[in-house]
Amino acid sequence: MIANPQVTEQLTAAGRAIEQGSFAIIDAEVGSHDYTPEQWPLVRRMIHANADFEFNGLTVFHRQAMAAGLAAVLAGATPIVADVEMICSGLSVPRLRHFGLHPRHYISDPDVIERAQAEGTTRAVQAMRKAQREGQLDGAIVGIGNAPTALIEVVRLIREEGVRPALVIGMPVGFVSAAEAKDLLMTVDEVPWIAIRGRKGGSTLVVAAIHALLSFAESRRAA
Repeated sequence: MIANPQVTEQLTAAGRAIEQGSFAIIDAEVGSHDYTPEQWPLVRRMIHANADFEFNGLTVFHRQAMAAGLAAVLAGATPIVADVEMICSGLSVPRLRHFGLHPRHYISDPDVIERAQAEGTTRAVQAMRKAQREGQLDGAIVGIGNAPTALIEVVRLIREEGVRPALVIGMPVGFVSAAEAKDLLMTVDEVPWIAIRGRKGGSTLVVAAIHALLSFAESRRAA
């Protein structure tokens, strides 16, 4: 953790005490794990967000995921492309502003809805296609917590159209295609990713993962 917390951590002593107390309980109760010192704070923050210890083991990292996420945050002005508005709303504005990061989503854009209706696809698919047309996916942190079809489309764009996000955080939750979409992401080698096995996931976890990356980046900048 950061010795002197700045904007990426709780800003009050009371808030820090509660959060650090929670992290200490997680560390005491989690048991063994195989995560690296860089990966574990991210997994721990996800456990903290959901009080679910199963994310110890369900969370999987591409070998370059943490390095790629760190570089993307420290680069500044990196777009964060989300599948749903909930992710953008959940991210801390001061924490993002500290690194010049700008979250965006396209799921509710009228042209996205129109294309989805005309082509018989989901809005999530068309949202990712619009992000790609507008040049927002290359070099971006892509966070998907709700829509498996968005994740499947991102993988297609990577493999068929050469799109190269800096990092894909693929954690859609659900019963239809969610596990399969994440399994598909975990076969990608060209682009770093962080994923969750199985049906569990959600926008809250994507937010937690991004906040962990911000904390990691600030600690490295201060070192």
